[in-house]
Amino acid sequence: MSVNLIKGQKINLSKDNNGLSEILVGLGWDEAGKKSSGILGGLFGGSKQDTIDCDASVLMLDNNGKLASKKDLIYFGNLRSQNSSVMHKGDNLTGEGEGDDEQILVDLKKVPSNISRLVFVVNIYNCVKRKQDFGMIKNAFIRVVNMSGNIELLKYNLSDNYLGKTALITGEIYRHESEWKFKAIGEGTNDTALSGIVNRY
Repeated sequence: MSVNLIKGQKINLSKDNNGLSEILVGLGWDEAGKKSSGILGGLFGGSKQDTIDCDASVLMLDNNGKLASKKDLIYFGNLRSQNSSVMHKGDNLTGEGEGDDEQILVDLKKVPSNISRLVFVVNIYNCVKRKQDFGMIKNAFIRVVNMSGNIELLKYNLSDNYLGKTALITGEIYRHESEWKFKAIGEGTNDTALSGIVNRY
């Protein structure tokens, strides 16, 4: 049974999920002011205004909480980690289909021992030029699915007011001794590009 989290809440992914290994992390959003219709709620539904292109990324942080290598940044320009423990399923530009807008596959058993945190972020591509921010986005969420049986373990709806914020740190999966846990973060930032988020780590 899926657990709905609130900001700051933590959940033990390993508990009651013996042998948990392959998971899917799905992230989604809709454009505010438009009715939901399909994967992006009509985000790219023929508006004369610039489309809002949200990009999901993962920062694989070492035991010191640092991004040790650019190869540990998984995003539309680098779709898989060196040992394929984290794989991004690709940038969503068309808005076709239903469900998650972008998806990231993680094999927890393959995550290198020097990596202790996987931080999931979403930023708006070209937000300055297009004058866009997350105040124009609604229904943002992150969820985790156990690929064994396709069972949703948790979902976190980011319900804060993110007006003026151009990036979101949605949540993180982290090691605690021999177990994996998830923390709902939901922090909005003013980083105008992925590089700004990277510089935080």
